[in-house]
Amino acid sequence: MTALGPIDAITVLGGGAWGTALAQVAAGIGRRVTLWAHEPEVCAAINERHENTIFLPGIALSAAIRATPDLAEAAGADLILAVTPAQHMRGVLRALSPRLPEGRPVMLCAKGVEQGSLSLMTDVLAGEAPQAEAAVLSGPGFAKDVARGLPTATTIACADPALARRLVDAIGAPTFRPYATDDLVGAEIGGAVKNVLAIACGIAEGRGLGEGARAALITRGFAELVRLGRALGARAETLNGLCGLGDLVLTCVSRSSRNTSLGAALGEGRTLADVLGERRSVAEGVASAPAVVALAQRHGVELPICEAVDAILADRVSIDDAIKALLSRPLRAENA
Repeated sequence: MTALGPIDAITVLGGGAWGTALAQVAAGIGRRVTLWAHEPEVCAAINERHENTIFLPGIALSAAIRATPDLAEAAGADLILAVTPAQHMRGVLRALSPRLPEGRPVMLCAKGVEQGSLSLMTDVLAGEAPQAEAAVLSGPGFAKDVARGLPTATTIACADPALARRLVDAIGAPTFRPYATDDLVGAEIGGAVKNVLAIACGIAEGRGLGEGARAALITRGFAELVRLGRALGARAETLNGLCGLGDLVLTCVSRSSRNTSLGAALGEGRTLADVLGERRSVAEGVASAPAVVALAQRHGVELPICEAVDAILADRVSIDDAIKALLSRPLRAENA
């Protein structure tokens, strides 16, 4: 358990849209904020123009946010928000670990399952920086809305209730409302699976299948999310909350979601390579899809929608054949 001290200095690891938005939240409530970004041009734009012109253009950022490409410089904060993409999280945490004091809280903000190891981000942190106190931030929110100060509610998961309270106080604001839980697995699995399901909803939109199809995908997809979450030890009330159902609904109904917009482009007939080639931002569902499916298979959990998305992304099946296969599944009781 970490020593109870004030949280004033906050480091955000990751200069993408979501990391920038969280830095803006922290700066807006008076925290001393350092943002570490791998891209020197992102650091220069934030420090000189107070704008992330690459990943969050058009939003004026607080002049109190200081960006740096030097991980050693960024490591000495009271709280670390790890916002790097899930497939790059291990490398960043490995580099950070020698500079991380015992008991330093690290809040994991990436939503995904690591390929190969099939690890959640808390498992990655435990392996690379076991001296850290783990927390998870997950829930519904688009970076551009959060950065503009529009109302957002989210979940902070932490096994230590006292630390959870401090973390809520450290980044909570009138328009950024975190709710605490001790269910880290529930907070993580909701965010990881919903990205895969959002691609499915985007494909349905791009194919012109109608709003009823989207509603069915959200509802049946949520059943898949719950099945996997429960198999991993998550609690139903967590999955029914902000970081499960709430995040799923937001992500699946708007093309502001990178995963939904990617799926829509695929549904309209574009290739995955073309869509990814024109983007610098990461759609976590693409990399997480095979890992989510493999994790479910390890636990004997059936995820037909996620499996269809994985097959489409891997070019093992056409979109039309995947849709036909889903619509040909046997009818059964809804809660079976």
